[in-house]
Amino acid sequence: MPRASEERTNRRKEEIIEACASLYETMSFKDITMQEISNATSFTRTSIYNYFHTKEEIFLALLQKEYELWIGDLRKMTEEKESMTSDELASELAHSLERRGRLLKILSMNHYDMETNCRMERLVEFKSVYRETLHSVARCLEKFRCQMTPEEIQRFLYAFFPFLFGIYPYTVVTEKQKQAMEAAGVNYAFLSIYDITYSFVKMLLEATEK
Repeated sequence: MPRASEERTNRRKEEIIEACASLYETMSFKDITMQEISNATSFTRTSIYNYFHTKEEIFLALLQKEYELWIGDLRKMTEEKESMTSDELASELAHSLERRGRLLKILSMNHYDMETNCRMERLVEFKSVYRETLHSVARCLEKFRCQMTPEEIQRFLYAFFPFLFGIYPYTVVTEKQKQAMEAAGVNYAFLSIYDITYSFVKMLLEATEK
């Protein structure tokens, strides 16, 4: 594909992804349709299919973009910091996710359905970025917790990444949910993204120091 044509295609994809992101600020995944996305762009619904075959592909592209932004944060942290204690590393990782609320919101969705409704080439592209996210977190551990063995780093990743899927619903609670929990007598502590991430990461790091 000629460079000018590739750049034009990427700009159009970006416009569609940004429209989806904007809608997702006030609408749920199930309520966002291809027509709604079309209305928020300069494209017809039919022309969007030239770039994304399903709504799920657009959301997967949005999730990929959010991962890429987080990778940028992790790389910057690794490059700018010379050393960090476990407490400082837990805090930095927590702050990095605090800035990625949209990433955590999308992660709280049903990924089985989303990925099932995407073409293989789109899914492979996304998984490549996900792999780089894993590597970025691993590089942070390799630099700042150099005493961790490869096995300990792997165990950290296996605990940390599944944990990401539950951060959003535990930290962003509607008034209706609060009232229901109070009526049910649930003793629930409302934590911020930073608080819940910091506590979990600190616990994982401390487990490797014993």
